[in-house]
Amino acid sequence: MPIAADVYQKIVRAKIYIDENFQQPIDLHRLAREACVSRFHFHRLFTRIYRTTPHRYLTQKRIEQARVWLVGEDHSIMEICNHIGFESIGSFSTLFKKEIGHAPRDYRQLAHARKQQVQQQPRRDFVRASSLALPRP
Repeated sequence: MPIAADVYQKIVRAKIYIDENFQQPIDLHRLAREACVSRFHFHRLFTRIYRTTPHRYLTQKRIEQARVWLVGEDHSIMEICNHIGFESIGSFSTLFKKEIGHAPRDYRQLAHARKQQVQQQPRRDFVRASSLALPRP
């Protein structure tokens, strides 16, 4: 059954609200109010349109932002945790590890190690590809 255009736009507005306010406490009631529909209806429509639940979408948004900030050196893990909307570093670390496969500290260390490796060694693939492109004497 197709979704009416005005209802679709309301769900899109709620998603944009998540995108712009993911660092704030957001619950289903607030999102449903933003879309001017009931919580049940909102959850069902959001999941149908975006193929993920509102909570899962919010969590993914927060984790993606955490990944970006963890690669940088400006923020501590606690600052990142607080800034992206988690209330406890324990819940943030557990969820991050579940989603990414590494604890935030380990993820940061791996990212810095990769960055150093790239800076210290030229890409071998590029060298091989370049030599293949040159005609042999």
